[in-house]
Amino acid sequence: MKSLLKKILDSVDMGGDWFGMLLLRVLLGWEFFESGLEKFRGENWFLEAQDKFPVPLNMVPPDISWHMATWFELVGGVTLVLGLGTRFFSASLMILTIVAISVAHWPAEWASIADLLKGYAITDNGHGNFKLPVILMAMLLPLLLSGAGRLSLDALIAQRYFGKMR
Repeated sequence: MKSLLKKILDSVDMGGDWFGMLLLRVLLGWEFFESGLEKFRGENWFLEAQDKFPVPLNMVPPDISWHMATWFELVGGVTLVLGLGTRFFSASLMILTIVAISVAHWPAEWASIADLLKGYAITDNGHGNFKLPVILMAMLLPLLLSGAGRLSLDALIAQRYFGKMR
């Protein structure tokens, strides 16, 4: 019985090694790509939010910030799906998400932790809406710490040039 359970758990672990990170990358890649596509097709609202950007990003012209955010989301989304440069793009997208929280998702005013926690929501009822960005950052963390997983270009490159499969 014990060996059967070990075989089952080993199979589940192997499936996780091959497919777990892939599914995480595809979901995150789609979300970031979709957000970048929305910016690409939309108006630059960074012009009105320039004063909310944290230092030193508030010194970057809004057009440049807009294009940087748009292209990091588009390219980062595609590279996450492919598993290419996964750690770099995970870190970059986490930074981008922190900036997005501070500019667009954080409550404008809050007097207590209870007020702030009202902003931990998907919809904005005047209290902010930072739940989804926090979830996205939590999902990026395993990719940053562990890499893309076995079904990725990162793993293929590591195998080819360093002789190891992650």
